[in-house]
Amino acid sequence: MPLLPVAQLEKLSAQALSGHGAADWVAAEMARAIAWAEARENRICGLYYLESYCQQLRTGRVRGDAEPQVDRPRPSEITVHAGDGFAQPAFARALEAAVAAARETGIASVAIHHAHTCTALGYFTEAAARAGVAALGMTNASPIVAPPGGRSRVIGTNPISFAAPDGQGGVGMLFDQSTTTVALGHITMARAARRPIPEGWALDAQGRPTTDPEAALQGTLTSAGGYKGWGFGLMAELLVTGLCGSLPSRAVAPLKAPEGAPHRLGQYFVLIDPRQSNQFQTALADLGAAVTAEEGTRIPGRGKTPLQEVEVPASLYQQLTDLAAR
Repeated sequence: MPLLPVAQLEKLSAQALSGHGAADWVAAEMARAIAWAEARENRICGLYYLESYCQQLRTGRVRGDAEPQVDRPRPSEITVHAGDGFAQPAFARALEAAVAAARETGIASVAIHHAHTCTALGYFTEAAARAGVAALGMTNASPIVAPPGGRSRVIGTNPISFAAPDGQGGVGMLFDQSTTTVALGHITMARAARRPIPEGWALDAQGRPTTDPEAALQGTLTSAGGYKGWGFGLMAELLVTGLCGSLPSRAVAPLKAPEGAPHRLGQYFVLIDPRQSNQFQTALADLGAAVTAEEGTRIPGRGKTPLQEVEVPASLYQQLTDLAAR
């Protein structure tokens, strides 16, 4: 399995995206997000998506030349029209205004609409935390989750992420998780590898627990913690459809399908200025000390150094170089 420097992975990804129709600045933003995910071993949000990005650039399902429009209709409200382009460049264009709004008012609402899937939400919330504000983010996705006790797909894996600044330009806490037991990508990767999935991840089309990834993809994923994860998934669905104008999950086509209508998803963020209290950093430090009092424990987002080199399966490396050469 080839060992690839993350910097080289980012460069090849940018070449691939540019070659398939993305503007250079958009390709750079997307390649940075891919490299971020790979460096943190979040493989389902990294190179796993590159071929899909390139295919959809060619077919027009995502616009590679979209120029995001950032508006501030009220002091604590930022809206971003992504123009059916990628979410990462839209957020990058909005971040300065969003942080300024949070600094001025204490809290800012950031609604991105008409956007492509954002893959790793932690990429966004980490950027906000490094800019000095706490950030809560969420989005929706294609339908794969039924209500507890039901079989009809209503919402997607609808992830949620939170990041807090450490007061020194870094990140004091970061988590990024689907509101399902596992993200959908783990199921599709298991199918590709022809390996079973653990019981509890999914139900088949008849609502029965299954360890067969193909049956899971014909059925539904389970919500994390049952009704608890279901509630968080519904919260994300309501906020991104109600405040961002996102398509409801049940109207979203499969995210990696090469052709079709644009995703037109939304990503919703709340940015909070921790300086509204002089206790924030003290509370974060106290919490960190309590969590790490026992060996082997840590605050999410701390204690792991991003990889400088990553192992890339030979077939995926070949795909990367082929895409970059076109």
